[in-house]
Amino acid sequence: METANFEIYENETKKNSTDNMVYEFTEIYKLYYKRVFKYICYRIDDQNMTEELCSQVFERIIAKYSSFSGNGMTFEGWIFAIARNTITDYYRKKNRRFHFSLDYIIDRVSSKPSPDELILIEENNSSLFRALAHLNERDRSVVSLKYGAELKNTEIAKLMGLSESNVSVILCRSLKKLQKILICGGYKYE
Repeated sequence: METANFEIYENETKKNSTDNMVYEFTEIYKLYYKRVFKYICYRIDDQNMTEELCSQVFERIIAKYSSFSGNGMTFEGWIFAIARNTITDYYRKKNRRFHFSLDYIIDRVSSKPSPDELILIEENNSSLFRALAHLNERDRSVVSLKYGAELKNTEIAKLMGLSESNVSVILCRSLKKLQKILICGGYKYE
């Protein structure tokens, strides 16, 4: 009889533990999906592949969730380290350079704009894509983590192995380069 009660208790404990993990992961997914997706969009020029890589990121989060120890890194930083490594793995397999696409972010983030606004947005995005292509890989990564993933400079520094002040300098210089490229390309600020 005691064995039967223990088995019932053990099964209930496993069920509660599983339910708790499902709830925790659901909350993590709700909280980080949009930002991870935007970050990957900054780095990948293909919406279908962006969705696929985003799925891979969350699969890895599930697989490695119990091993997160925090050793000097926030949970958010850990998630974006997984995202960055997933993108790196993708490009290693494809053996090509990093490309950026912001085309699909607008569909995911903003409300439906008017046709005139769509034309203006497309022109602005095209200019931005061309300007981003002129930055080196490190600078594009820092810009992507800052504006795509919305990470703080301290988190970017930990992920990239840079100092916080170096991240700030890279961002400042990258934004100045982008501004110069955009202005030389005929882009006008409104």
